[in-house]
Amino acid sequence: MNLSQRLWQANQDLAQAALHHPFVQGLYDGTLPKTKFAYYVGQDAFFLEAFARAYSVAAAKAPDWEGFLTFHDLAGGVLSELKLHGQYAQTWEVSLAAVQPGGATRRYTDFLLATAWSQAVGITAIAMAPCMRLYAFIGQALARQGIPDHLYGDWVRTYSSDDFEPLAAQLETLVDQYSPDNQLGAETFRYAMQCEYDFFEAAWRVGE
Repeated sequence: MNLSQRLWQANQDLAQAALHHPFVQGLYDGTLPKTKFAYYVGQDAFFLEAFARAYSVAAAKAPDWEGFLTFHDLAGGVLSELKLHGQYAQTWEVSLAAVQPGGATRRYTDFLLATAWSQAVGITAIAMAPCMRLYAFIGQALARQGIPDHLYGDWVRTYSSDDFEPLAAQLETLVDQYSPDNQLGAETFRYAMQCEYDFFEAAWRVGE
């Protein structure tokens, strides 16, 4: 089992908690209140902008040309994802320009950007991997029950698609190529997984 697989397996408690979180389950069955999803869309767009920047910093630090190109390709995938959020924003009447990051969002983006600027490229790859693998995991797990035919169906379709899985796998390849197998790496992955869970929790708590 390679490093990316070991890190993922070591955090299955958080992966399962995220999959079974009431936000995710409500998104799948269509009962998620629109206000909560609208909040999530705005926060996720803010997050993805930071995610794209972290990819770009990692690309600049990549020790070889192949890594540079792969990080840039992954940043392009994030930009495509942001276009989807722009469509969501129009549907849900969310002004992305007016979005103010909540506490959970800011903790996550500050962590990613601080890691990208201060750490070696391998630790940055570890910090970013949970987002990609968790969304692929959730999307595929939900899709096995069928793509829902309601307003949130596109979310499940996007993250369960044959286009998204290769992006997660690409990033994991970078983890296996560049990342150290040490305590810092394990703690970094764990913290990012916790940030993912907290992100869903913050959106779920909106309005309470």
